[in-house]
Amino acid sequence: MTFFGLSIFVLASFCLFSTCSKPVGVHLRNMDSFIRAVQQVEDSDPGTSPLALVRALRRTAGHDDAMTIHFLGASNNLSDAEVLETTMLNASRFSFFDKAIHHIVTDYGEERGVVLAPDGTTVALAPLLLGIESGLRAKIEGKPANGIFPLTLARTLGLSFLSLQDFPPRYRMGPSGCWDNVEHPKVFSLSRLPTLATDAMINGGMDGVVLGMNLSNQSEPEKPKALSKILRGYYSFTLHEGQGLDAVTSHISPKRREISRAFLEPLDLHSQVMETLALVWKLEKTEWIAWDTGVGQAVKDGLKAFVHIYWDCPQIVRRCQWGAKSLQDTPIPLSLPLHFLYVHHTYEPSSPCMSFPQCSRDMRAMQRFHQEDRGWSDIGYNFVVGSDGYVYEGRGWKYLGTHTRGHNSLGYGVSIIGNYTATLPSRHAMDLLRHRLVHCAVNGGGLSANFTIHGHRQVVNTSCPGDAFFSEIRSWEHFRF
Repeated sequence: MTFFGLSIFVLASFCLFSTCSKPVGVHLRNMDSFIRAVQQVEDSDPGTSPLALVRALRRTAGHDDAMTIHFLGASNNLSDAEVLETTMLNASRFSFFDKAIHHIVTDYGEERGVVLAPDGTTVALAPLLLGIESGLRAKIEGKPANGIFPLTLARTLGLSFLSLQDFPPRYRMGPSGCWDNVEHPKVFSLSRLPTLATDAMINGGMDGVVLGMNLSNQSEPEKPKALSKILRGYYSFTLHEGQGLDAVTSHISPKRREISRAFLEPLDLHSQVMETLALVWKLEKTEWIAWDTGVGQAVKDGLKAFVHIYWDCPQIVRRCQWGAKSLQDTPIPLSLPLHFLYVHHTYEPSSPCMSFPQCSRDMRAMQRFHQEDRGWSDIGYNFVVGSDGYVYEGRGWKYLGTHTRGHNSLGYGVSIIGNYTATLPSRHAMDLLRHRLVHCAVNGGGLSANFTIHGHRQVVNTSCPGDAFFSEIRSWEHFRF
């Protein structure tokens, strides 16, 4: 098969699984609803093992492709899953699980089979559950967890890189999108034409890696926790003010990027993805293409973009997710790369935000103050850092902010939510700004490599970013007096 033929084959397969249909009424599509439904099944049969349950969920969603069977076995040959599926069907949950797990993208740009997690990110359930099943199987059956990376990320990434070889590497993955309502989510609409590796699929894949590896590496002899407890421990957590993520030693969803990187970076990702693609072609009985047709380079370029976008860069919560109002004027483009980064604290709100709902409320409050009281067209900052593990989009990478009088066109304005006159932000929040966001900006062309960090007070008559925080940033690389 020629490489052109391969691309058509992959895209055709994508269209097959992305059946076109108009949006229909659905249940609330959030992780809490899914976990509650899982727990109802567990409560109806207290002896249910988590492995049996994830197998039954796979059978319900029809995820028995050749590669999944190769690593995990066919779900219709697993008697425990078959019995459990009957229980779910009798409890009128079959349709709910089928719609919740089965991943498709419609002609209208709606992505299904995804849920809104409590941390504000969108997660595809299929790769998440395959990772969990792989980890449970490895632990219980005493077998190597060889299928975790291929099933959760490698296959999706590899096929996306190949199907979009003629696109720039950064466009071979994504996009993200917006929920119709973050409090009562029902429809998730993508921001542009989808790839096989949408952001939700990659989030679900990273979560599948983290949870699968955790389960396969458990040393305790006791039986695994119930599936609902596994999910709730990872997604439903409470961060405490004054500690935040600094005090968290367990693996939770806001840390998915750094933890999945720790698990996967030691691997030869290029070889792993190439081996996964070879296995896909073998199992699908499709002629494998020659190594000199650009496959290796497409995978290399795609993985480089993946590392930059999903590991080097922090997760940035889009405006539509935190509930931003529209810009009240025409945005003014910045001339990139910029040469300065201006560091702020918000002062008001004065307390660090520890959750997606709280950080979103703070963002909306700041935008109201900036637009209604200050008369600005939008929230002033380019980005705002929460203590929940995420960066929130203000004016973004491309547009002029209103953050540092007389210097707005020269640099990005980034603020951490809280008053840091006497205390410091959390270490994790400072690392998001100091390392992750800065590295992302330089590698993405937003900041020059020799950029300068200034505290707000250095160029404007103000106490911002607070005495304690300013004392801290004076020790940062790129800081200049």
